[in-house]
Amino acid sequence: MATSYKSLGLFNSGPHRVSVGSQGQVILSEVAVGGFGPGSIPLGLGEPEVRVTGRLAASSEAGLWALRDEIVGQLVHPPTPGEFVDHHGRTFAEMSFIRFIEGDRTDRGREHTLAYTAVFRRFHAPFASVEEPDEG
Repeated sequence: MATSYKSLGLFNSGPHRVSVGSQGQVILSEVAVGGFGPGSIPLGLGEPEVRVTGRLAASSEAGLWALRDEIVGQLVHPPTPGEFVDHHGRTFAEMSFIRFIEGDRTDRGREHTLAYTAVFRRFHAPFASVEEPDEG
């Protein structure tokens, strides 16, 4: 099964792995809010995050840049959520593509490849779904 985001197979040109980020409470130090003790304040559960690490692969430099540009074109403001499906068929609903980190070099052998990490997050209150109050 292929990995997809918003039904686009952005990462399927080369090998890649999907991992889920850390899960649990977001903690704020009491010192950060004017306290003097060593205590912490639990703020609630963190936002779910999914990472894709892999290599884009193409037969030419131009093809590699086309793959990269297609991925980077999905980074928009405000982030718009979509369905992310990993290569095992697990679905993550309402994920926003928030970051694309390229490796430090393009490797050229039989194929042109570029290492990357892509980060997706499910916001608790996505910007795309925030409605302005009606002043009427």
